[in-house]
Formats: sequence, structure tokens, C-alpha cells
Amino acid sequence: MSIYDYEVKSINGDDVSLGNYKGKVLLIVNTASKCGFTKQYDGLQKLYEKYSDEDFEILGFPCNQFKQQEPGSDQDISSFCKLNFGVNFPMFSKIDVNGEDAHPLYKYLVEETGGKKIPWNFTKFLIDKDGNIVSRYHPMKKPKNLSKEIDKLL
Repeated sequence: MSIYDYEVKSINGDDVSLGNYKGKVLLIVNTASKCGFTKQYDGLQKLYEKYSDEDFEILGFPCNQFKQQEPGSDQDISSFCKLNFGVNFPMFSKIDVNGEDAHPLYKYLVEETGGKKIPWNFTKFLIDKDGNIVSRYHPMKKPKNLSKEIDKLL
């Protein structure tokens, strides 16, 4: 399996093949609107603005598994992100990232990075242009501190 073999649902309900992102550097992040790390949306958006013209995408996956910090509907989440942080990078339908009901993409990401479950919202995975997982970052790693790694991959 490869990251490009997975299909996800956009926050608007459309099916999206991750194969659409072949040849791009990706930052995959599980997000939440009512979390201590929610302000990272701002940093993610700034990264997106800095690199979006250079074959870079951020893929946001809302998750409600950590103290129910993402309770809203997909529409609520989309509105919140746009209104409060100007988010215009791709956001996807709310998913689970741990346990039996974890989305297959996240099962793959976890397995390929050593099997440790996702500890909290805003865990980040950096993917190179060939679909290889380059790094996994703890939620405390601020988006602005990823620029050097992204520069290397671009």
C-alpha cells in the first residue's frame, strides 16, 4: 500500500483520492476546534500560503477523539476554520485516528511510523513528493518550525 491508495471524504462530502496529490509534499494533520493547540490553524495557514505555489498541500482531518474537542458538524468545522483562521487548505470530513474505527489512512500512517497511537490533536505527518512518510511530529511542534524540513523536500 501507498498513501496514494487511500480515498477520503472532503469536508463537503466529496470523495477524494489521495492519488490526486502525487508529486506534492504533504503535511497531514488531525485537527480540532476546541483544543489548546487550535491556534496552530493560524500557523498551518501561514505555511500553506508560503508554500502552496510550490507543490505543497496541507490536508486537515478533524477528529473528536480527544476529550470531544471537535464536536461540530463538518459544516460547523469548515465555517469555524474559515471565519477564525482564514483556512483555505483542504479540509476533510471528521474521522477517528485511533482504535478500531480509525480511518484506514491513519491506520497506515501510524503503522508506518512505528505503531504508536496518535497522542492528541495536531499530530503532523510530513510526506515527500513520492508518497513516503518523512517525519511524524508531536502536537507541540509548531507549524512555523517545519519550514526547514519542507524546504528540503521542495
